[in-house]
Amino acid sequence: MGNSIDKKTKWCYCVGATGRDAAYVLVSMFVLTYVQYTMKLTVAQFSVISAAMVVCMVWDAVNDLLMSTIIENCHFKSGKFRPFIIVGAILNAIVIIAMFTIRPTGWAFVFFFSFIYLMWGMTYTINDIAYWGMLPSLSSDPKERDSLVTLMGIFICVGQFLVAGLVPIVIAGNAVMAFRVVALIVALGFVAFQTLTFLGVTETKRHDDNNNKVGLKSMAGILARNDQLITVGIAYILFCVGQQLLFLLALNFFYFQFGYSESGNLVTIFTVMYGLGTMLAQFAYPILSARFTRNKIITCTLICLVIGYLIFLGYGYIIPANIILLNILGFVIFFAQALYNLAVIVMVNNTIEYDEYKYGERHDSIISAIRSFAVKLSNALNQAAASLILIVSGIYAVSQNISALEMEVGAGTIDRQTALAQADSFIATVQPSQTLTLRVGMVFVPLIMMTLAYLILRARYKIDEKEYDRIVAEIAKRQL
Repeated sequence: MGNSIDKKTKWCYCVGATGRDAAYVLVSMFVLTYVQYTMKLTVAQFSVISAAMVVCMVWDAVNDLLMSTIIENCHFKSGKFRPFIIVGAILNAIVIIAMFTIRPTGWAFVFFFSFIYLMWGMTYTINDIAYWGMLPSLSSDPKERDSLVTLMGIFICVGQFLVAGLVPIVIAGNAVMAFRVVALIVALGFVAFQTLTFLGVTETKRHDDNNNKVGLKSMAGILARNDQLITVGIAYILFCVGQQLLFLLALNFFYFQFGYSESGNLVTIFTVMYGLGTMLAQFAYPILSARFTRNKIITCTLICLVIGYLIFLGYGYIIPANIILLNILGFVIFFAQALYNLAVIVMVNNTIEYDEYKYGERHDSIISAIRSFAVKLSNALNQAAASLILIVSGIYAVSQNISALEMEVGAGTIDRQTALAQADSFIATVQPSQTLTLRVGMVFVPLIMMTLAYLILRARYKIDEKEYDRIVAEIAKRQL
């Protein structure tokens, strides 16, 4: 079963996550900001782009399952996963550079962006499904797998933090050029880090590596028969919707709470809290999982999240607008969300052995694709929610005035300091009711989604620690 992973494979696999997650965060977290603050678009044009993004991500979620079938049926000399990892990285890097470099105007930009966003999702899927599909194939030992997830999570945090922390500092007052340069650096980093994974990982020969082809019909059957996978998949979709919206709208929150010219450094400090909270969770999870069940972990994290989000809702209204308090609050929220996320990822991976135990077949790529499917589908829902909140609150209309300033800076007709001063004057006209609408959307959508995910897992998910150990032991007996 490949329960022991050699150090070279373990480190090359985990370190490779740095570049791929940096690339993913650049687009998933900041592409809406790029469109909102660097392009002059009408509400209709912005709405069409938002709708196109939602459609693309829904298709991308479906495409994850299709790609998992393709990977499941391919067995190259260089491995089952490695060829797709490197090809996906190279293609996606090219798309990222084009996305932030080519800038038609008006409806031409709407059509171009819709197409390039579709290409971004499809090329990233090639890499993403292969990369995550490789994880459960490396080991079925629960301690080894927890260790692998933890180490990989650390490098995921590094990649995410490098982009999430850098972008807010450099974009204000020079957004057009800053996004272009960052995109080029991130794209090259994506290829470099995934090359390390391609060259350094030794794939494990699995018992499922045979000539039996998996078609779309059989793929649907594999997914439908696994009741535990369906349960945790639905829960993970809801959880991802909850955890992503806060950061997706964070830049707008800071811009309209503290001003356009001052928010760059403040967002970066907040991002440090995200990095520290998420990374500390990677170290804490194996310690906590050795002492507490996953059910206890997600129960405690949900309680922390409810308290944290409610305090965030009252920040600046009934609670003093203290920046230190805000960062402490961010740390607690991000730490709790990361622990919740790690627990659910392990739950998803454990359904692979559950399926093998019940049906005598192992399909790492197909079942692992549910994690990516959940992330992509939740992104679609998040983009729709974020765009709706921005339009309904009136924040988008104000931001278009700032976008016009950024375009002038990019064209060289005004300087950066003038643009920042004028941007702050636009933000000063925003009414308290507009920022409150933004805040309410950032709080109640996450709380509702993560609570529903918790209730589903507690009611329907049955593969606890003892049951998983029993399943793995039984599979091992069959293979003797």
